[in-house]
Amino acid sequence: MAALAGLVTDALPTTEVHLGYLEMSDPPASQVLDNLLASGVHNLTVAPLMLHAAGHSKSDVPAVVLDARARHPHATITYARPLGVDAALLDLAHKRLADAGALGLPLAVLARGTSDPDANGEATKAARLLAEMSGAPVVVAGFSGVTWPLVPDALDQLRLLGAPRVAAFAWYMATGVLIDLMKEDFARFTAATGIEVVDAGHFGAVATLAELVVDRAREADAGEVRMNCDACAYRAPFPGLEDRVGQPAGVGHSHLAEEHRHHHDHGH
Repeated sequence: MAALAGLVTDALPTTEVHLGYLEMSDPPASQVLDNLLASGVHNLTVAPLMLHAAGHSKSDVPAVVLDARARHPHATITYARPLGVDAALLDLAHKRLADAGALGLPLAVLARGTSDPDANGEATKAARLLAEMSGAPVVVAGFSGVTWPLVPDALDQLRLLGAPRVAAFAWYMATGVLIDLMKEDFARFTAATGIEVVDAGHFGAVATLAELVVDRAREADAGEVRMNCDACAYRAPFPGLEDRVGQPAGVGHSHLAEEHRHHHDHGH
């Protein structure tokens, strides 16, 4: 993520670029905002480094932004939208598959997974679009946690459909614990079935990704943020999630508290 922030800095040489985190890593996003505003900055844009619009980008980051606005009423703090299923990301994923020699193979596209049905649907949309681009005869969207199908189950679906060899692409910006766990799932699957998993990797810190972050920031600055709200559980009652409609930002999963930020268990 630091490398990506560096590339964004390269793309915006006259703009200060700072990186902050919601949880688990320092510096906290709220502290980054406070430091900037205390230094005399009066106009800043918060761009969430998130691929799909789920709870973190719909509630947690907005809570940080709203908190900063309340404490700094004379500043202008603009909030951009997540990266979404953008053509630039699809092109980059296609390149990763091509570089791995995985075009035309049965495909598993593996995302983070969330309790937000809309975001899971976006991941499934990305999987289908990437399959269309890459010539995959069949595709399964899988998730590293929270929702179904999990990575081993997604791979097994491809096995049951008769795939003799499969490609896997992680719809992730950066590496980390969850990517490592995916690789372990690949190895276990191959050991148990004899079916090779061609690992096409993830997006990584590259100029294409940095340019998309810049595009989202510029869109927000122009007042043209186009959020996906058609099936958002915070706007329309989704079965089992009716209590989310109209829920204030940060409720139920807020990361504003330092104690929560340092002790939050992401085992869910």
